Amino acid sequence: MNSGWYESVNQNPPITQGELIFDCPVFGWSPEKVEFCREGTSETLEATKLLSVSHVVVMTQACDLEQNKVDNVVLCPFTTLVDFHQEWIEKRQSSGKGSGNKDWKQQCNQIRNGYIWNLAMLKDGKSDGLGNKSLPNPLIVDFHEIYTLPVSFVQSFLKQKGAQRIRLLPPYREHLSQAFARFFMRVGLPMPIEDSWNLTSQ
Repeated sequence: MNSGWYESVNQNPPITQGELIFDCPVFGWSPEKVEFCREGTSETLEATKLLSVSHVVVMTQACDLEQNKVDNVVLCPFTTLVDFHQEWIEKRQSSGKGSGNKDWKQQCNQIRNGYIWNLAMLKDGKSDGLGNKSLPNPLIVDFHEIYTLPVSFVQSFLKQKGAQRIRLLPPYREHLSQAFARFFMRVGLPMPIEDSWNLTSQ
């Protein structure tokens, strides 16, 4: 029984929830071109489409994929903690905030403990027996960006790459899904419930 976070599979099995897909082509939108979209036509929207490559993780439920209930798969991008750290330093410095080791450690702890809603941390895979594949650093998943691709395309893409694939194992894939759900379900009330309780009998 695998007691780690990940498993390694060949290119043939169907994709499932928690699948890590490296260098996957995805569609987004060009911010510069979107700014000039004023007609609201489909042609204008087509002109803003941007094809890029990203590391992504499959967020669609495993049961929906296994039972062929969906035609498209939901994907969220991830990056290594090393790359995220560099981006974090640049953003902190540009906004005049501290970027030292103490600040960075606090940031990592907040992500790990689920206090930064749009981010989730995945453990490294150094001890998971991934063969030629390895995940030497923890990963950071960002829920702010969401992509969709046809299931058939993703499956074909993985087969063409012909490389070993890495998947999150239960319950870690469900834990990631739970973090994804918390990001969407958060609600801030304009008039919160008062914290002064009157228990005196009338």
